[in-house]
Amino acid sequence: MEKHKAPRHRVFKAGTIEIGRSAFSCVVRDRSDVGAKLDVPSLIGIPDQFLLVTDGSRFSCCVVWRAERRIGIAFD
Repeated sequence: MEKHKAPRHRVFKAGTIEIGRSAFSCVVRDRSDVGAKLDVPSLIGIPDQFLLVTDGSRFSCCVVWRAERRIGIAFD
């Protein structure tokens, strides 16, 4: 049973997590209108709120869950 608020679509796109003047590379694994799942090299240093840059767009988001090298985010 689908537990997400909106249907998610599988993608495999490069992204950047921007935190002030710092930036981390990530991979967007799936995405919906309300959030996404990201692969990250490490969870260390990634705060609960940040900007995600992908496909030329910037999204303000917050972390919903964390597990090993993945995070689930909701768009603000």
